[in-house]
Amino acid sequence: MATVQESIDVNVPVKQAYNQWTQFEDFPQFMTGVDSVRQLDDTTVHFETSIRGVQRAYDARITAQEPDRLVAWESIDAPRNAGAVRFTELTPGSVRVDVELSWEPEGAVEKLGAAAGLDSRQVAADLERFKKFIEDRDFETGAWRERVNNGEVDSGLTPVTDPDYDVIGTGAPQNTDPDLATEPATGPAADADDATAEGGRRADD
Repeated sequence: MATVQESIDVNVPVKQAYNQWTQFEDFPQFMTGVDSVRQLDDTTVHFETSIRGVQRAYDARITAQEPDRLVAWESIDAPRNAGAVRFTELTPGSVRVDVELSWEPEGAVEKLGAAAGLDSRQVAADLERFKKFIEDRDFETGAWRERVNNGEVDSGLTPVTDPDYDVIGTGAPQNTDPDLATEPATGPAADADDATAEGGRRADD
């Protein structure tokens, strides 16, 4: 297995950085090689990627989420990969983001890229783009504040309160930002809202 570990300090509150990372469908805006991301349900995400000419499509399961601390995932099918992003508050207005990725390179191109360290440089560059993406905004594009344990939404734990959001996980901030007011919520939050309108699929609704 190939492994990459990279980190970056971001000048936003830890909550803002974490909330943004839960908006998986926004990944193509700062991750090179990620063409599209589609949230299938609260813990399943479909990725379409094209890296150094190799195109892939696969589903991944969110295995763990701890608000303001951790997002971890693993692929359900090939290509086999897994990762974790950890958030550590440095000051009230800054956070360290640590990314660890592991995957099984397939084919000569991917194996050569891993051996040459190209993957590490790409992850570092993507983190720089994430830093610029979130620092250039007044607010995150949405949020999902539920906990996930072993790939399942852990409704047995005490909900994480967030005074900036009227309902946990809705991605509906109480602040008013004209740029965000016209943007539809994406990710688990949007799926939860749609499901509620259709009669509900969330166990905690």
